[in-house]
Amino acid sequence: MAMTRRATLAGISAGLLLLGCSVGAPTKSEPKPESAPVSAASADATMTAEAVGLLRGGTAFVNQTSYRSDVDIASQITSLSHTDNVHKRLTAKVTAPGGVIEIRMIDDEVYMKTSLFRGVGDGWTLLDPARVPSDFALSFAPGKNDSGGSGRLIDAIVTARVDGPEISGTIDATRIAAGNGISFRPGPGGVFPDSARRHAFRASLDTEGRLVSFLMPEASGLPNASLRYSDFGTTVTVARPPGAIAAPDALYPQLGLGGGE
Repeated sequence: MAMTRRATLAGISAGLLLLGCSVGAPTKSEPKPESAPVSAASADATMTAEAVGLLRGGTAFVNQTSYRSDVDIASQITSLSHTDNVHKRLTAKVTAPGGVIEIRMIDDEVYMKTSLFRGVGDGWTLLDPARVPSDFALSFAPGKNDSGGSGRLIDAIVTARVDGPEISGTIDATRIAAGNGISFRPGPGGVFPDSARRHAFRASLDTEGRLVSFLMPEASGLPNASLRYSDFGTTVTVARPPGAIAAPDALYPQLGLGGGE
């Protein structure tokens, strides 16, 4: 099956499709760097902790105001969402060469429209929360409500340093947990290239300290990927789709990280 379809059907969480991408064949193992002196390692750890703290603080807006999030993986899979966790409103659209998935959330109601799943049709459906797999995890609850998935990226940071509003360093792409936003899966051999554990990243904060971009360049078998936040405080209006029907039985087994062949 093509990489794009596997990536698109990989799962949905926090109101947005998981955007995953399989990496290429593993490269030769790179020589491991010699151990750094204890004092240097301690300094690096201190800088990294400071940078990670700023990034975590920079995502506090997720629970405080509305925002837009854009995710792009190699210009092949993109997502655009508008989220208001305070008032429980979300619209999301994921575009891939294989098709489009649209999601609308109003309070506890979750509507989805797509032609990617078999036996489902291409109209709007209303999901039954009791039948949704746990790894689909559509929620406005704190910790599960970031449509950009920044927390998973921050958790995988290995080293980082602050330079004004810019934060740069390395991230272990193999440790980015499954979820909405950016994620990677190993290629056909089932392994990542060694360099994926020290992949470069660059993030930016705005003048109010909010995270506005998290960028990962193409390198060592990984495609370029970006996450951006904007439109803070903009009203998110979500309309219930007219004519939406109860999601058919055939939909639920295809949801989540194990769904979709």
